[in-house]
Amino acid sequence: MNETINSMIKRRTIRKYKQEQITDGELNAVLEAGLYAPSGANQQSAVFIVVQNKDVIEKLTKMNAEFFGKDIDTYYGAPTIVLVLADKNKRTPVEDGSLALGNMYNAAYSLGLGACWVHREKQMFESEEGLSLLKKWGVEGDFIGVGALTLGYPDCELPAPPARNDNRVFFVK
Repeated sequence: MNETINSMIKRRTIRKYKQEQITDGELNAVLEAGLYAPSGANQQSAVFIVVQNKDVIEKLTKMNAEFFGKDIDTYYGAPTIVLVLADKNKRTPVEDGSLALGNMYNAAYSLGLGACWVHREKQMFESEEGLSLLKKWGVEGDFIGVGALTLGYPDCELPAPPARNDNRVFFVK
């Protein structure tokens, strides 16, 4: 099996991270994979906000947990979070952002990084608080929150692959 497919099959979600920050080279490689993800009509609607500031991560964690309805660390202590938003005025913003997240997710694994796709960014960045943060960060436009990617060095063993459900592929000839 080729290296890319093998990496996609072995990749697992990581929810426990070392506090050591990832390198700029690793981060840039993951971001580049996201930037080169396919997008509807090549409109490239996805934008990335990289957060490595612990205070900002703590604020985002509290916001996300409020929408989740549980007082937990929704970003699992990751030292880096990549928020993915997309331009609402493009043809396929949610799909574009999702493809970018998927590319970054797989790229992270291939570099030995742990990653987890986190939800509720849609609600976060529709809120007044979220809109205020975007303005503060200089992110201008009409965006929808698609998701976030946690990144860091795993502080756990990779879980075993779960069994795959049968009967999910249908052939029409």
